[in-house]
Amino acid sequence: MDTPPPQRPQTPFTPPMPRQPDSTSSILVPFLIFLAIVAMVLVPSGSPSFKNSLSILHQVPEGHVGVYWRGGALLKTISDPGFHLKMPFITQYEPVQVTLQTDMVVNRLSKEFVYETLLNYGVEYDKTWIYDKIHHEINQFCSSHSLQQVYIDVFDQIDEKMKDALQVDCTRYAPGIEIISVRVTKPTIPDSIRRNFEQMEEERTKVLIAIEKQKVAEKEAETIKKMAISEAEKNANVSRILMEQKLLEKDSARRQEEIENAMYLAREKSLADADFYRVTKEAEANKLKLTPEFLELKFIESIANNTKIFFGDKVPNMILDQRVFGNYLHEVSRGAAKMVKVDA
Repeated sequence: MDTPPPQRPQTPFTPPMPRQPDSTSSILVPFLIFLAIVAMVLVPSGSPSFKNSLSILHQVPEGHVGVYWRGGALLKTISDPGFHLKMPFITQYEPVQVTLQTDMVVNRLSKEFVYETLLNYGVEYDKTWIYDKIHHEINQFCSSHSLQQVYIDVFDQIDEKMKDALQVDCTRYAPGIEIISVRVTKPTIPDSIRRNFEQMEEERTKVLIAIEKQKVAEKEAETIKKMAISEAEKNANVSRILMEQKLLEKDSARRQEEIENAMYLAREKSLADADFYRVTKEAEANKLKLTPEFLELKFIESIANNTKIFFGDKVPNMILDQRVFGNYLHEVSRGAAKMVKVDA
């Protein structure tokens, strides 16, 4: 048989005493509410992920401007870098970069056109007018050019062509966007095409090398020809200069000889004139000397110089009276004087 369980003694019911409020809990709850309010006010929403943040205070980083939406409508308010206040729940905030964006396409959004650009094309305006469009422009360019042109010939022109193509549409539809530069890398091509292309380039390079060698040889031959011509011209100039020098020397010698001849003629003429003058004067002097007395004197001097003494009984008949001979000489001198006068 089962044994019945022991009976618990019953105690009389006592109603619970009212709980006294804890002083610590009464302080903690308001403190937590205060911290939540401070977090709502002071936690900045600087990144796009905090666009719907409950914070009131937000920060606009340097190089950006702050734009705001209220109820989904874009506001015309544009804030500069720094701390700003906004209405929580109602106003959303987004930083928009207005400095250079240095990626594949270096671009910049003008601060004056921020509102208009975002109103028309949204925050991702650059995706619409830059990054999606650059792929389209590159495809268009590659489709209208050969692989040789794209990969080698005009590759250095692609950046400038892409920049111009982007800027034309941006200027027309989104004037606030400025395209600074475009950096396009070389396209990736299949290995088989690349090998064929490399072989073609090798052959083309060989042809170019041969052409350049031919040009170098032609330049060398032309240089040698120019050097020979220059040397011949130099020798011709030297010969011409030497010839001119010899001609100058000959001309100088001729002039010197002419001067010497002129001097000689002048000297001889002077001597002849002097001799003529001397003879003339002597003739005049002799004319004056042809007197009977002078002739007699000369006769006597001549006889005296030629005097011979003869001894013997006979004197030669040739000895004549000197006076008779003197008279004869006087007549002769007179006749000579008449002849001189007639000649004169």
